[in-house]
Parts: sequence; structure tokens; C-alpha cells
Amino acid sequence: MAELTYIRVGDYYIPNLIADEPEPVRTVGKYGSLRRSYLKQHRHDLWRELAGSGKLTAHLLDIDDTAQEWMDRMLPQMMDAAGATEELKARDQMAWVGMMNNCRARVEEIIFTELVYC
Repeated sequence: MAELTYIRVGDYYIPNLIADEPEPVRTVGKYGSLRRSYLKQHRHDLWRELAGSGKLTAHLLDIDDTAQEWMDRMLPQMMDAAGATEELKARDQMAWVGMMNNCRARVEEIIFTELVYC
């Protein structure tokens, strides 16, 4: 154990306390916020149980993490299936943007159906 030292400030001795690095504060993102709203409106008993036990924030952060993992995994697969390649991006940017928006919307619909609104 480290020895405790003091600094003299005027007539007082104040201990040199070094705090451990705090964990970064995480905020609930888009999918977690949507899940919270859904639980509050449609699954009120589950929302009340999670909030009462102090597990609501952890649940919402887990939903955010899982949704981001799904997005990272499924979006490239959808892009390949749709043919949204770098060649198309160079040749016709508007068509590429349209395909990307379509792929992202389809992946989000899967996330909403399977994860957020269930």
C-alpha cells in the first residue's frame, strides 16, 4: 500500500489523494433510446421492472452495442448483394448513394424488428 503524504496549505495539512481513472461515461444512443420509448409505451411492466432494479441503462446500452454490431456485420453483406461497389461510386455517385440508403434502411428495419421492437 502506498504511503499517504500531505501538503501544507496555510495552517492545514491536506492529504495527497490520487483518484483512479474514472470509467468513461457512456450515453444511450439511437437504438437504446428507441427501445426505451417502446418499453415505456408498449411493455410498461418490463420497463418498470428494469428501471426499478437499476438494470435499464445497462439493458439500453446492450441494445445499442448489439445493434451496432449487427449494422457493422450486415451492411457490407447488403452492399455486396445490391452491387454497391467502389466502381459504381466512381461512375454514378447518385445511384451508389441511393443503394447505400436502401441497404442501410433494410438493415435498420431488421434491427428494429428483431431487436428494438420485440
